Amino acid sequence: MNMNLTRVAAALTIALAAGVAAAQDKLSDYRLGAGDSIKVQVYQSPDLTLEARVSESGVINYPLVGRINIGGLTVPEAESRIAQALKHNRILKSPQVNINVVQVRGSQVAVLGQVSKPGRFPLEAMNARVSDMIAAAGGITAQGDDIVVVTGIRNRKQFRKSIDTGALFAGRGSADDILVAPGDTIFIGKAPVYYIYGEAQKPGYYRIERGMTVMQAIAAGGGITPRGSNSRLQLTRKTPEGQVVQLSPKLTDTVQGGDVLFVKESIF
Repeated sequence: MNMNLTRVAAALTIALAAGVAAAQDKLSDYRLGAGDSIKVQVYQSPDLTLEARVSESGVINYPLVGRINIGGLTVPEAESRIAQALKHNRILKSPQVNINVVQVRGSQVAVLGQVSKPGRFPLEAMNARVSDMIAAAGGITAQGDDIVVVTGIRNRKQFRKSIDTGALFAGRGSADDILVAPGDTIFIGKAPVYYIYGEAQKPGYYRIERGMTVMQAIAAGGGITPRGSNSRLQLTRKTPEGQVVQLSPKLTDTVQGGDVLFVKESIF
């Protein structure tokens, strides 16, 4: 009986050791990302021990060295980079660096801006796409722009992609509905607006819809009052160079973000 117990204990020990080894191998392949908490230790140099959080840009501040970018690196690669920095700054001749990942948060994706529930969301599946993460954040609000910006790290380089939401959610943008990666940030800004005042039924500011014309902009403002004239319009616009110009637009002209449309009184 004791022999059997000994064999069972030995088998459990081997299985446990194999599980730990497998976990360590998996962690060695994990790439550090924003929000990860790590503990850095240097052999025989306890004064160089550091507990730090990886910043949004993938950087940590290390004593006597300064900023070190470890975002997107595996744990062994990050250990090597810190060791090189210590050696380069002549702090140690042959530093032996060990990194323990205290808390993994790089497996999350941040969805920010004009969504119902902005915040960080766990990347529960490795095949999650941009539309999945936006849905997890409650969808885009009425003030949201037509463009989604995805930033992160791909192949150890900064990554940025702008995606058209119209194509993304209409089923035509499967190529743009890219897979997200740990540490990515998805941002939806405010949609551009225009302003209408003067002889408009409901003066104020309104969201610019895709391809909106002056006629559609007037209609969104409730139309023109009986005293107004759609042939006496003035449009104030800021050019890319920062100059403010005044135009006499046609009803078929396209409205741009920041335009100010003034409906004048009829001369009759």
